Amino acid sequence: MNKMIQYDKLIRDRIPEIIEEAGKKYEIRELNDEEYQAKLKEKLQEEVDEYLNSNKSEELADILEVIRALADVHDFGMNTLNQTRTKKANKRGTFKKRLLLIEAEK
Repeated sequence: MNKMIQYDKLIRDRIPEIIEEAGKKYEIRELNDEEYQAKLKEKLQEEVDEYLNSNKSEELADILEVIRALADVHDFGMNTLNQTRTKKANKRGTFKKRLLLIEAEK
């Protein structure tokens, strides 16, 4: 008998199918809205940490997927998020110039 491993983490929608195809058992449950938001925030932190440790594009893509889910949870979707990003970029700029503020007068 194989030992079950405890995860208690948000997974992508196809993971149960992938586990099943591997002939393994699993247990899942659907989260309520409050739990889902909390687990998305945990997942965002997990993915950011993974990116910071690896610098891999795959981890950036995972961050983007979590951001998409969070945007949907807050009912503003990626279009609104991109519009907000563009407005802020037009008003305050982007990070392309790689500027580091050392000090500024109060």
